Amino acid sequence: MAESQDVIVKELHKYTTCDVSDALCKLKYRNGGFLSGLTMWSPQRQDGPTKIVGPAYTVKYVLLDDPSPKYPTHYIDSVPKGAVVFVSCPPKIPNAVYGGLMSTRAQFRGAVGSIIDGRFRDLQEQRELQYPIFARGTGTAPPAELLKVAAVNVPVKLQTDEQDMDIRPGDYLIADLNGVVVLPADLAEQALPLMKKQVEADDKMAEAIKDGMSFVEASKKFR
Repeated sequence: MAESQDVIVKELHKYTTCDVSDALCKLKYRNGGFLSGLTMWSPQRQDGPTKIVGPAYTVKYVLLDDPSPKYPTHYIDSVPKGAVVFVSCPPKIPNAVYGGLMSTRAQFRGAVGSIIDGRFRDLQEQRELQYPIFARGTGTAPPAELLKVAAVNVPVKLQTDEQDMDIRPGDYLIADLNGVVVLPADLAEQALPLMKKQVEADDKMAEAIKDGMSFVEASKKFR
């Protein structure tokens, strides 16, 4: 990663996905950057302190009859160090688009985790690797009978009819127990001071509420 990215990633590690969303809401970014339907599967299922932060390395799967040519090599061999792999799969596909060997290679390359906008497989293998996986669900069959990789490091859309959300190469992906958030790279420097201010205010509110102050009164005083 570039030095500027390293600094932003280090700062983002101080905050939860909820903190990031709060800041993005203040900047009027839709849904606070939340990417619906993606939850933690590895190293544990919605448990533990796992959090991943890094710039997105995107992978775009398409249906076999899509006119786009197949990507000429395997995307996993060019994952950058520090990246979060984001695999986009067309909706309503029962097959898995990501497996244990992908994580083995991604981990060796220095990726910090993978987010699968679709199904993945080899769950036990992922957990034995202690490799973070966030996804829509699990599957068993590989993708080749239905899908092909058409592009790498291109903008992709979240595959749901709940939202119209884009994930672009280099955007920051933050994932923890609360879910997955995308922070556009061009908003990161504006968002970070807002996160700091919000967390400081919330900490003061929490102490005041514990001491008996009402939520409304604490909100007026500290926010």
